[in-house]
Amino acid sequence: MWTQIDTHISQVTGEKFQSQQRRSVGGGCINQGYAVSNGEITYFVKLNLASQVAMFEAEALGLKEMLATASIRVPKPICWSTADNSSYIVLEWLELSRGNSNSWEEMGRRLAAMHKASSSQGFGWKINNTIGSTPQINTWTADWTEFYIKHRLGYQFQLARRRGGNFPQQDKLLAAIPELLANREVQPSLVHGDLWGGNAGCTASGEPVIFDPATYFGDREVDIAMTELFGGFPAAFYQGYNQVFPLDAGYERRKTLYNLYHILNHFNLFGGGYDSQANRMIDQILR
Repeated sequence: MWTQIDTHISQVTGEKFQSQQRRSVGGGCINQGYAVSNGEITYFVKLNLASQVAMFEAEALGLKEMLATASIRVPKPICWSTADNSSYIVLEWLELSRGNSNSWEEMGRRLAAMHKASSSQGFGWKINNTIGSTPQINTWTADWTEFYIKHRLGYQFQLARRRGGNFPQQDKLLAAIPELLANREVQPSLVHGDLWGGNAGCTASGEPVIFDPATYFGDREVDIAMTELFGGFPAAFYQGYNQVFPLDAGYERRKTLYNLYHILNHFNLFGGGYDSQANRMIDQILR
């Protein structure tokens, strides 16, 4: 397998690459990650089952879409395919740190710049991708409210029912969304889609980086809401963001609705107490 990956890297880069060192590093909840080096150049390689190659292709295309905005740094995708019984993606290796307040303020400014990239096709994306390992449906839709009801919350509720989840106020919530999202014109923004603290950092020089995207064109507030879901980003991040692209009035009310998508997805991925958390969020939204 590693010989095939080395050969693929060599073909794509035009420079002979033969890995001499491979060490296991974090690959997220669902992948195996490796730092692979020939002694001079290091790449980040993620592995999964061969059946998951479409997930890596979508990740690579998402990173390319973000790179094309020339706004915020993301790891460059090198190549992806299958080898033996595995699928893989090879990415630029970046040494990451937590950064300082200046780094996080710049992260906010650069994310705001990326969010200004839009699409004339509406909300969605050119292909479906994944949120974690859950399919994420990105069918182009002209109306954001319709897209969010059908392809985000509605789809997650369908999966959750199959898993045995019980959400007594599900229908009431879905019926309330048009009113909850009314009185605001949403422009399609290129969003990261899975922007929690584990998918953001800074290089050793302090340059902000985001990675592991679940890319699509949606309401930019979905990214900002998720940064608050698991502890929040440093205050400097929000200051920087609002300098470039101030959040609209009512964001504080909408963020729980947007974060419900991720809590439902966590229930579908991991079970546990996420169904109780989702029901508490639904109650809060409907109040």
